[in-house]
Amino acid sequence: MRPRSEPRRRSRGLPASPPATDSRRAGELRQAGRALVLGLALLAASLLSAQQPRTSQKGGEFKISVDVDLVVLHTTVVDRTGRVVGELAKQHFRIFEDDVEQQLAVFRNEDVPVTVVVVLDNSASMRENRRRMQAGAITFVETSNPLDEVFLVNFNDDYYLDLESKDFTSDVEELKTALEKTTTRGSTSFYDALRASLKHLKRGTRQKKVLLVISDGVDNTSVSSFDTLLTEAQQAEAAIYLIGLPCAEEKRDCRRAKRNLRKLAEVTGGLSYFPTSIEEVESLCRSVAHDIRNQYVLGYYPTNRARDGSYRRVEVRINPPKGHKNLIARTRSGYYAPSGDSPTGSQ
Repeated sequence: MRPRSEPRRRSRGLPASPPATDSRRAGELRQAGRALVLGLALLAASLLSAQQPRTSQKGGEFKISVDVDLVVLHTTVVDRTGRVVGELAKQHFRIFEDDVEQQLAVFRNEDVPVTVVVVLDNSASMRENRRRMQAGAITFVETSNPLDEVFLVNFNDDYYLDLESKDFTSDVEELKTALEKTTTRGSTSFYDALRASLKHLKRGTRQKKVLLVISDGVDNTSVSSFDTLLTEAQQAEAAIYLIGLPCAEEKRDCRRAKRNLRKLAEVTGGLSYFPTSIEEVESLCRSVAHDIRNQYVLGYYPTNRARDGSYRRVEVRINPPKGHKNLIARTRSGYYAPSGDSPTGSQ
């Protein structure tokens, strides 16, 4: 918040000795003028404090604190070869909401700690892949920011939150112990597990939130539908990264699963990978960690101030600097506006 300052006193060029009959009126006018200037100064200070995002960094974590609605986009920029581009400046970005350009109010380019839920398919069809999946999860954690907070969810025909008496941890050994506890069995409640994981993410203390999911994506026992999961993923504002393992189910089920994985990644600003062998999982987990650690933080105040709960489409475009061509910005595809008296801010 900017400090409030007293309005400066200004000379108005008044006569040195006003007539006695007008002295009282002149004094009243001067007092009224001072009151008006003071009121305007206080109003300006109030507006500035409401509209300027306040940033702080404690324990290595970058935070944004605002008093009005602010849409925050965690954005990855890549070139045509897929290489992450991390040297751009504020002037290289343009943001559009429902095709209307917005003014960029927040720009940061730094490694921001995140809250992560790692979701592993523990159904019977994954028995042969279990060790590689565990190795991938550990590689992801070891490559990530050491200040990240992580939680594990295993699922088969039910889902299991695998850190006893804790919401999150940054201890790799603790995560290894949790991974060793489970055995592969049963069917697959993929949608239910992801909905529970998104709910658990809300307990995290980091503003940036991520799901890393390793599964073939086939669901055969969930109570939930994919459409319900998709809506909740958009509302959660968490990037979802999915590693779609080779599918051994019926071709129709595999095609649907692959399509759903791609959709989840697309709308949340994450990525979907489809390795041809389980041996690729570990390197892909390392790539995901690299992607997360090399994102831009962009924020804007929407020109559409309606609190109608509607879905707003968002697009980030790049004005490439010299030496760069065909840069692509990847972020979530939109957000839900607040409605009625719901809390402000879209972070």
